[in-house]
Amino acid sequence: MIELWPAIDLINSTSVRLTEGKYTSEEKVEKTVEESIQFYSQFECVTRIHIIDLIGAKTKEATEFNYIQSLRKLTLKPIEVGGGIRSKQTIENYINSVIDYCILGTQGIQDVEWLARMTQHFPNKIYVSVDAFGVEIKINGWEEDAKLNLFDYVAKIEHLPLGGIIYTDISKDGKLEGANFELTGRLAHTTYLPVIASGGIRHQADLQQLEVLNVHAAIVGKAIHQNAFWEGLS
Repeated sequence: MIELWPAIDLINSTSVRLTEGKYTSEEKVEKTVEESIQFYSQFECVTRIHIIDLIGAKTKEATEFNYIQSLRKLTLKPIEVGGGIRSKQTIENYINSVIDYCILGTQGIQDVEWLARMTQHFPNKIYVSVDAFGVEIKINGWEEDAKLNLFDYVAKIEHLPLGGIIYTDISKDGKLEGANFELTGRLAHTTYLPVIASGGIRHQADLQQLEVLNVHAAIVGKAIHQNAFWEGLS
């Protein structure tokens, strides 16, 4: 089965969900972050936990570093972290805190040369998060237009020693209407890098459809808070 990476989005050290990345749509999650991590860790199909510092993404600095560091001891699962990572020092701080992978967004999209240097320093530890309305990439917490096409950008970076590409169609995010299967599948077939799907995933049938499209993993947000999503999974 496709790898499953549950998402934990943080605002003020609290687990929340957004719709289309809009901060005004914030909804608090019933489980605490700690309870969520312990719950996800019992499933073999969960191969990684995906944590995003939402305020960090907006303010361009890692605001939740100390809190995320405290979460590391709660699970043996690999953890990847994104949001506000704009410097080599921040990446080093996370890696030295036994965080397994770092996700780069805005900085890696705007400065490919810097991204290349970071991948040389931390080979296969860096994932690039490419968030877009369809193919039009957005940056700085999804609030600004990067004026870049998804496929043109990925073609520029696919030679780098990245862990993979996380593709989120913002228009699908948080709506539980299904992923953008067409674009995600097309991306998976046009790059050598592993492609991770994010945004809109509803249930296990969506995971199965993504697997058929050769997608490496799925990041799931709102759906994982429904008991039905986990039925039959081990």
